[in-house]
Amino acid sequence: QVQLKESGGGLVQAGGSLRLSCAASLSLFSINAMGWYRQAPGKQRELVAGITKGGSPNYADSVKGRFTISRDNAKNLVYLQMNSLKPEDTAVYYCSAAIGIAYNYWGQGTQVTVSS
Repeated sequence: QVQLKESGGGLVQAGGSLRLSCAASLSLFSINAMGWYRQAPGKQRELVAGITKGGSPNYADSVKGRFTISRDNAKNLVYLQMNSLKPEDTAVYYCSAAIGIAYNYWGQGTQVTVSS
């Protein structure tokens, strides 16, 4: 099992930036992939960005060019740098880990609110 804890959410104006952090209780080398999901009110949870053990990132079309996922293997941290934020990015952001094939471990979430 792995425990995940997010930090870095908050309130920002449109066009601004935030960096989310996720601390994992296990070495990232024991985790196949790490991801960031988000869930806005009344909407389904969606994958925003993921990064494999080998460091290959993938992004939802809605955030490509604006968000960057990265990892610090020495500190067991995963980051989500969010630039050019839009009001539609407002959501609870969750860190997730895939020990096997699926993302099946979750943090408690951190709120990101983008004002217009």
